Amino acid sequence: MTTPEFSRLPEFSRLIDVRQCEGKHALLEANEGERHALARRFDLVRVDRLEAEVDLTRDGTSVHVNGMMRASFVQPCAVSGEDMPIEANEPLAFRFVPAGTPAAPDEEIELDADACDEIEFTGTDIDLGEAIAQSLGLAIDPYATGPQAEAARRRAGLSDQAASGPFAALAALKTPTK
Repeated sequence: MTTPEFSRLPEFSRLIDVRQCEGKHALLEANEGERHALARRFDLVRVDRLEAEVDLTRDGTSVHVNGMMRASFVQPCAVSGEDMPIEANEPLAFRFVPAGTPAAPDEEIELDADACDEIEFTGTDIDLGEAIAQSLGLAIDPYATGPQAEAARRRAGLSDQAASGPFAALAALKTPTK
């Protein structure tokens, strides 16, 4: 009998009881196996470091988490495929709320870049590790290019196009008709 996909714990899981998190300061670090699994999940060559230092506070039934994530990973260049070492230092701001918590009827919701991410939870535990893993995923630039990208473009005949816009690559693929 196989375990359904949705019932497995995430690669980097750190459950924290919401009833015991007021004023808590935590340092979370992914071990080697967790980093290896996260590299597979995010299609990275490897994850050398993933850690976060956070402070937790309660506001009624919700939990606020603020801190910093630091990560070192290697990802392939989007053009040449070469390995590129990347350092990510990202601020973290989460608000865990009980599932099904409705917004106040007169509350106007305005989203901005500085707003914290709101994550629903059920029961008495929040998974801080998974929230940090998702922050790692957001820190990865899927179109990152390395120093050999331009050489790879030239080899593919994509650098000398008159148009350098988004359709230059398509123009290079067009074959003349007779």
